Amino acid sequence: MIRIMTAEEPARTTLTVDGEISGKTVEPLESSCNQALLKGRPVRIYLRDVASIDERGRTLLRRLAGRGIDLAAEGVYTSYIVDGIQSAVPTGCFRFSAPSVGRSFGTK
Repeated sequence: MIRIMTAEEPARTTLTVDGEISGKTVEPLESSCNQALLKGRPVRIYLRDVASIDERGRTLLRRLAGRGIDLAAEGVYTSYIVDGIQSAVPTGCFRFSAPSVGRSFGTK
């Protein structure tokens, strides 16, 4: 199960995610991100209450980070995953900087 809440903020669109990022829940998250990106504004994914992320979910988050989506996380588990993904994003990749919500990892 996944819950995705979209907030249109002055500087960006934030997608707050609760639940799991695995199996069938990967597609709704990707679709929500694609819709947000179509608006031409910076996008942030805030993993607030995420219980698990499988390999398919990690692959999606890596791909989205590579597209310039900012990842932020709350909690030890998701913060560890986000840190690893952000560290792996190529340094030449354009990153949006954004104020903190929870624990955020910016430009590397």
